[in-house]
Amino acid sequence: MPKTSSEAATRLTLHGPAMGTRWSATIDAPPGLDRAALQRDLAAAVQRVDAQMSPWQRESDLSRLNQAALDHWVNLPPEMLAVLARALQIARLSAGAFDPTVGALVDAWGFGAAREQPDPAAIEAARGAAAAAGHARLELDEAAGRARKHAPMQLDLCGIAKGYAVDAMAAVLSRHGVHHALAALDGELRAVGSQASGQPWPVALESPEPGRRAVQGVIELQDLAVATSGDYRRFWQVGEARLAHTMDPRRGAPLHNAVASVTVLAQTCMDADAWATALLVAGPGEGLALAQRLGLEALWLLRREGQLVQLGLGRFASVSGG
Repeated sequence: MPKTSSEAATRLTLHGPAMGTRWSATIDAPPGLDRAALQRDLAAAVQRVDAQMSPWQRESDLSRLNQAALDHWVNLPPEMLAVLARALQIARLSAGAFDPTVGALVDAWGFGAAREQPDPAAIEAARGAAAAAGHARLELDEAAGRARKHAPMQLDLCGIAKGYAVDAMAAVLSRHGVHHALAALDGELRAVGSQASGQPWPVALESPEPGRRAVQGVIELQDLAVATSGDYRRFWQVGEARLAHTMDPRRGAPLHNAVASVTVLAQTCMDADAWATALLVAGPGEGLALAQRLGLEALWLLRREGQLVQLGLGRFASVSGG
């Protein structure tokens, strides 16, 4: 891979709005880089993912699939089919801890586009639909570029689409001849190479404290992606219980366990994003066993007796402890 000397590289940051948040790219730019073209192509890559996979846009490809009649083939772009295929695979590997068919539950509990408060009747209906449907009832035909539902379901790709958008940004950076960059969208990041100096990219891990931004630690990335899922940004407080926006598909209810957050390292940000959600939902016992079996590199922050306890695997193993 061509390298950029630190003397010749220029540090620049590009950013813009997308998917209800902001994307950014920190770049050690080679000489002659067309900054305007790169900005345009990065924005277009993220916007393309949003146009395909957003549950908030009525005209998105995801919304078309959700609104389609049962057993009716729906033509979909190859990018979305690839994300759906990986989402279904991770759903199977995680025994349903990650499930892209939780859209009705997300809406019923007030975290989606349909309503801003939990609706008991909608929750009951969504639970019934989830039990009848599940991730096994969606059929993909990637060769023909289409998908169809075999049971009523509402798909939601929020647990994987942002990660895929970061991967799309990384591909754009590589096409523009950038070999030293850090692409980010919300809490998902992917390093393209190292910094031009040869040092990895330092990335702060957020402390799971509602209402404030604090740093729990720092990791270093080089040709690697990271994503964090937690219960501390969007939630309903019911008495002493915190009901997170992440759904537990097996319970048909918001996440409610001892895990404050899970951070996952992976080669693609799509995988890091989805596995962070899966391990968050699976909980410390099942999630740890799952990660060990699959060789995942993950860091759990667990709430125990008012304290945060760290539990790590792979490159995170050295930070385990109370």
